[in-house]
Amino acid sequence: MISVEVWMDLKLLRQQGHSIRHIARLTGLSRNTVRRALRQKAPSSFQAAERTSKLDDFKPYIEKRFAECALSAVRLLEEIKLQGYTGSLVTLRRFLHTLKGQHSASKKMTVRFETPPGQQAQVDWAYCGRFHDEQGKPIAVYAFVMVLSFSRMLYVEFTTSMKVETLIACHLAAFQYFDGFPALLLYDNMKQVRLSQQEWHPLFLDFVNHYGIVPKTHRIRRPRTKGKVERMVEYVKDNFLNGRSFADLAALNTQGRHWLEQTANVRLHATTKQRPIDLLAKENLTPLSQQAPYQLSLKQSRKVSVEGYVSFHGSRYSAPPEQVGKTVVVEQGEEKIIIRSADLIIAEHAPATEKGQTVAQAEHIDQMWKLSLGQPIPRSKQWQVGFQQEVERADLRRYEEVSQ
Repeated sequence: MISVEVWMDLKLLRQQGHSIRHIARLTGLSRNTVRRALRQKAPSSFQAAERTSKLDDFKPYIEKRFAECALSAVRLLEEIKLQGYTGSLVTLRRFLHTLKGQHSASKKMTVRFETPPGQQAQVDWAYCGRFHDEQGKPIAVYAFVMVLSFSRMLYVEFTTSMKVETLIACHLAAFQYFDGFPALLLYDNMKQVRLSQQEWHPLFLDFVNHYGIVPKTHRIRRPRTKGKVERMVEYVKDNFLNGRSFADLAALNTQGRHWLEQTANVRLHATTKQRPIDLLAKENLTPLSQQAPYQLSLKQSRKVSVEGYVSFHGSRYSAPPEQVGKTVVVEQGEEKIIIRSADLIIAEHAPATEKGQTVAQAEHIDQMWKLSLGQPIPRSKQWQVGFQQEVERADLRRYEEVSQ
């Protein structure tokens, strides 16, 4: 089994025109593995079910320690034994070998992630301060910034939210502005993109998979530089925001669009010595017309509640109990509500006929009851007080004297 990141790297190398033989040589994977992976439309669909192993509970810790310090199997064995690991050194070495292989493949492919036309854009959020609305309530303002790495063509949009839905909407607006999208998008480790080092945000992953875009984020102790967008953030703050006043968010975005068209994208760039607007024609972006529009309004990210439900359009829908606490994607289908985890459909429901309804599958409720009945019954409230020393007893005659 290969990771989502490696699957995306394979996909990108194939888009760049490399043969399966060359990709196998670059990554250290077999040609059959590369060929099988490239046939898949989504990374999760080809992952085989994992076998249980004594090492499973310790894998997140091992991955973290290996990424930080590249410790040997012997050193790691000492550490996880103290945490309760009872398996063998051979099992640990086998797992560590897969980490080293992925690290080596990724390291080789990083050299390939240069910025030829149409290959990469860099994305970031910028905090722009807090301002008071008409009611005097302070509201944070953020700038979404995307720059095409080859042409330096820039897109900026100001928002009052950094939710994943807002992030995706800004991407869609940027693609419209550029009249296309690149093969790869580079980010820092923002929570709207990755929930953790092991887990991508499911709604964001659904979005990039829809367009066939490969997302990349910085990795621990080996960041992939995104200096272009960081410089653009400072450029926006200094050249556009500094010294100006704006009536409201709409005015801010209107003036921002005018600044992009009259200043930022028509200036002579210091590095390329050309205007971004002139180089845009050479970007060779994938046209939006080649892909059906992404219907963001029909999809939302939701966290499964402790009762096993997700809220969607004013009603509640049940999910399998094992998904409690996890972030899932809820989608409005043609005649049903679909709940996905990663790329897997975990529940389907008939839509609620009115707001406020609770729609549940009987099997979800049965599973929840079984799980809840398996939990220990909480005891009634109790208190215990222990005195370790003898309590001094007051002579009652003192109180009689005071009361006289």
